[in-house]
Formats: sequence, structure tokens, C-alpha cells
Amino acid sequence: MDEPLTNTLTAQSNWKKNTALFLSSQAVSLFGSMLVQYAILWHITLSTESGVMMMISIICGFLPTFLLSPFAGVWADRYNRKLLIALADAGIAAATLVLVLLFWAGYQALWLLFAISAVRAAGSGIQTPAVGALLPQIVPEEKLTTVNGTFGSMNAFMMLVAPIVSAALLSFASIEIIFLIDVVTAAAAIAILLTWVAVPDHRVEAGKEPGGYFEEMKQGLRFIQNHVFLKQYFAFFALAFLLMAPAAFLTPLQVTRTFGGDYWRLTAIEIVFSIGMMAGGALIASWGGFRNRTHTLLLACVLFGLCTVGLGVVPSFWVYLAIMGLAGVSAPLINTPAQVILQEKVDSAYMGRVFGVFSMISTSMLPIGMLIFGPAADIVPVEWLLVGSGALFSLMALWLAGSRALREAGKPLEPSGQEAAE
Repeated sequence: MDEPLTNTLTAQSNWKKNTALFLSSQAVSLFGSMLVQYAILWHITLSTESGVMMMISIICGFLPTFLLSPFAGVWADRYNRKLLIALADAGIAAATLVLVLLFWAGYQALWLLFAISAVRAAGSGIQTPAVGALLPQIVPEEKLTTVNGTFGSMNAFMMLVAPIVSAALLSFASIEIIFLIDVVTAAAAIAILLTWVAVPDHRVEAGKEPGGYFEEMKQGLRFIQNHVFLKQYFAFFALAFLLMAPAAFLTPLQVTRTFGGDYWRLTAIEIVFSIGMMAGGALIASWGGFRNRTHTLLLACVLFGLCTVGLGVVPSFWVYLAIMGLAGVSAPLINTPAQVILQEKVDSAYMGRVFGVFSMISTSMLPIGMLIFGPAADIVPVEWLLVGSGALFSLMALWLAGSRALREAGKPLEPSGQEAAE
């Protein structure tokens, strides 16, 4: 029996252990990354109190991911995805360690924080398509919804815990200590991934598709062009991410203007949303959603849209928090079936490139949305923007209901022989 087939059978037979180890490695890595993310954000905010500096920081956190995503998609299809994830983590950790040494040496210029944000964004841009494409290699198709839902809950838990831990550490330790924690968590994540997670070779890696990066990129774009459901899928989510921008970025401004600028209020909305996401992740992991995944997306779009409208009309902060929590529940109901549809229906040979394009859309449309809605928030009340964008988001359910290609894409695959036997 040849080695690739042996690796594939081994990974399939141990998929639960493999998946648990892989998700653990990603959780460890994510925790350290989010500690640093919040530490950098708060350091820049407190030391400069400048909107321009915050804008530069946000650009540094988005732009490298957007620029690298198409190349990263090719790499994820061409090379070993497990090694690619580990190398990205190692590169981020090495750059962070250099920053620690520079800070300890007395070089604490603000541009160093912008630089490390850009490096971290570049690493994320490389990892995201690889992670999305790797999961179907180690997880049976019929279990992808459960695993993606669990992964979403883990991420939400990190979003809940990381800012609290980061704030606690900054109260008695220097920012360099938090950077060092990230180096340690990255090393632990890499060790888990490389030592214990078995990943079979994927087709392009084993066969080495000919051509250069741009040729392979063109092949990926042609693949998308030739599949009606992918064209509609990406167009749908481009508009969805655009309309999400007010709820994602303007709610802290709204809370400050409408209910008061107390820190506990701003913290409360983040905590409640994260708890909602954890609950939503657990719900989709246990329930699995409707048989047709597009129907789950449809329901979640209506729910998130109505919640966004609700955030714009409720007069009570406590009711506002309840609606924010419900919005958090709806987020994994959108993200999980969206991920699983791609993981189930896209040819493994093009999986990385397709996820690369999806990453480009997600990292570009939210900032574009802010370029539109951000200035508008200084002209009209944020509440109006939330009501308008939320109503339009709910109406996008009609797109899902009316698109035959998206409905067909959401239909489940037939269960495997192993699943039927179970």
C-alpha cells in the first residue's frame, strides 16, 4: 500500500482525535494572538488618543490579509497545508519575539506596533485559506457542520476571555510580557500540530499541478467562473459583509451616544455578543441546522437582520443587550453553513484558492462598509444606519430563497458507508 493512501486511511480512522488535536492547536494559537491584538489596540488608543492612529492600525490589520489571500489560496492548494499553518505561526512568533527584544532595548516607536500588526495580518492571511481547506481532509463530510460549529464556539470563547485576560495582564505587567505569552502559545500550537495531527496529502500537493502562481490563480478564478453557485455565493457574501459593517463597528459609538460612554457598557456588549456566539456555535454543532444548509443561512440572515433593526429602535440598554446576545447567536448560524457548503461542494484541488477568494471578500467588504457607513454616522444617527442595513440584510433571505443554484448547493451529501453503518 502506498504512503499517501496509508496516511489517508490513518487520518480517517482517527478523525476524532485528529480533529480535537487540530482544534486545540488553533485555540492555543488564537488565544495568544487575541491577547496581543487587544494589547496593541489598547496601547495605541491610550498612548495616542488619535483616530488617525487607530485608522492606520486597522489598515495594517486588514490590508496584508487582503493582498496575500489570493497567493495564500494557491499555496494552500500547492503545498502541505499543515506545514503552511505551522510556518505562518512560526513567522508571526519570530517577528513578535524580535519586537519584544526591541522594546526591551528601548526602541518603542509606534511604527513598530503597526509593523507587527501588518506581519500578524499577513500570517493570518496565509493561515485562513489553509485552515478552511485542511478541515475537510481530516473530518468526514457528514461531521463538518458539528466540527465547524464547535470551532466557532471555541473562537467565541476566546473572544470573551482574551480581552479580560489582556486587560488584567496590562494592569500589572508590561506589554512585552503579553507578546512573550503569544510566542509561547504559538510554539505550543506548532508542537501539537506537527507532532500529533495526521493530515493526508491532498490531490494537488501529491500531484504537483504545473504552472506558476498566476497561472494557478487564474485556474482558481476560472473554476469559480464555471460554477454558478460560487459566483452567486461570493456576490451574496460580498453584499452581506458590506451590510454587516454598521452592526460590527458602529454599535460602540451608538452606545456611547445614546446610553452613555461608561466603560462597563462597552465591555458588556462585547461580552454578551461573545456569549451569544458561544451559544450559537453550540446550537449549530448539536442541531446541525436544517437538512438544506441554505435554509439555515436563510433563517440566520432574517434573524441577524431583525436583530440589527432591533438595535436601532430599542430605548432600553438592557433590552439592547438581550438583542445583542441574540445577534451573537445568529452569527455561527451564518458562518458555519457558509463554511460547510464550500468544504463539501468545492473540489479539494481548488479548496485553498476558493477560500482565498472568500478571505479577500471578507477582509475587504467590511472596511469598505466602514468607508460608507463611518462618515454617514457623523451625518445621520447610527440608529438609522442600523435599521436600514438590518432591513436590507433580512431581505437578502429572498436572494437565498430565489436562487436555485444556492438552494442546490445547500443540499446535503449522501452519508458515507461508515456513517450509515453507525
